[in-house]
Amino acid sequence: MNINRTYNNLSDKVVEELIKIVGVEQVFSDDEKLEAYGQDETEDFIFKPAVVVRSENAEQVAAIMKLANQHHIPVTPRGAGTGLSGGALPVCGGILLSMEKFKNILQIDTQNLQATVESGVINYIFQEEVKKHGLFYPPDPASWGSCSLGGNVAHSSGGPKAVKYGTTRDYVLNIEMVTPTGEIIWTGANTLKYSTGYNLTQLMVGSEGTLGIITKIVFKLLPLPKHDLLMLVPFSSAEKACEAVGATFRAGITPSAMEFMERDAIDWSMKYAGEVNFTVKPEWQALLLIEVDGNEMDLLYKDCETISAIMAEHGCDEILFADTADQKQSLWKIRRKVGEAVKSNSVYKEEDTVVPRASLPVLLKGVKEIGKRYGFKSVCYGHAGDGNLHVNIIKGDLSDEVWERELPKGITEIFELCKSLGGTISGEHGIGLVQKGYLPIVFPEYQMELMRQIKRVFDPAMILNPGKIVF
Repeated sequence: MNINRTYNNLSDKVVEELIKIVGVEQVFSDDEKLEAYGQDETEDFIFKPAVVVRSENAEQVAAIMKLANQHHIPVTPRGAGTGLSGGALPVCGGILLSMEKFKNILQIDTQNLQATVESGVINYIFQEEVKKHGLFYPPDPASWGSCSLGGNVAHSSGGPKAVKYGTTRDYVLNIEMVTPTGEIIWTGANTLKYSTGYNLTQLMVGSEGTLGIITKIVFKLLPLPKHDLLMLVPFSSAEKACEAVGATFRAGITPSAMEFMERDAIDWSMKYAGEVNFTVKPEWQALLLIEVDGNEMDLLYKDCETISAIMAEHGCDEILFADTADQKQSLWKIRRKVGEAVKSNSVYKEEDTVVPRASLPVLLKGVKEIGKRYGFKSVCYGHAGDGNLHVNIIKGDLSDEVWERELPKGITEIFELCKSLGGTISGEHGIGLVQKGYLPIVFPEYQMELMRQIKRVFDPAMILNPGKIVF
């Protein structure tokens, strides 16, 4: 992919200045490091930077940005490198700025139910820490064991619990950021209400490192639910499984998670995940993994009874309940490993489609029909409760020519279908590098230009994470 932008090469003088800022042990230019930091989890792309720099505080980040502006050097911020849209790929070379050392949980405020963290803190570590205080941070992407909170904010990440509790966007109160020109600012206030000028906090959420570099985050927390129940619902029809999703919400039930997996996703994930004490019957073509949580077990059992009746009306097979913590962990392992399993099986492209949940059966059917027309196979799974379907398109036996020439046409049709159903082309993975060419499907040129103008205001030299979203 060619990015039509010209920057200056990294001189020895600039490297010397970087060493003065962070120390010689935090600046890397060896080929092994450049290759490792030149990729994330997006397909098989590798873009080597000229240098990797690991900073550890906002002041260092600010100094690096001022230096980069002075010498017109591109800077690509990187969290944990778990992204799926190429947002952390240094496509223009230059400086790869790693935020991995920003790993401190600075405060857990049990009085106000909020926490202040550095951007490199791993999602799972944060969740476990707040649980010790009887608190709950709901956003839990599939990569929660390795993804960073700064990256989650940059992409407005979701996860299974978004259906009940919302995405990362709903928990960010305030952000400390370094602007592309090297200023350190807080975007808002540590309050539940905010009506003081433009909301820069929410503008930063989902901006994918193109408007500023996140160094600290203040999150809202919730009391930790005391109980949860997990049920596995098998179907002989994937479309029937999707139809049962909307019916559940129309009945007044809001599960804490409602996940969908079609047959190939189940088989591949079980094989990849290793030991899983679970047998899939030959006639099962899809599974719904449904969780309810709360503080009153009697109410949760009643919700499960209602859900069970709805599932039966839509033709499910026998419903299985996870009776122990180990069984729950085993079932969740199958779901969380699907993406890795697909990647280990074949060259693939993952599309992060999202539609109103009642349109999920139409989307799934349309994806399969488009695949037949263009000759590709897809493995589908995702967050059925909020209409977020991950479509993994498998290269398989397709020739390189067909893969490069015909596949974009099929993806375009999938995205056009999403738009026609009232949806859009990304629910939680972001636009980054790989989806930017499809943005005109959902946005008119005037709206695209508004976003370009916002970028120019924040980053007049156009050096921060170039080649992403609208540039």
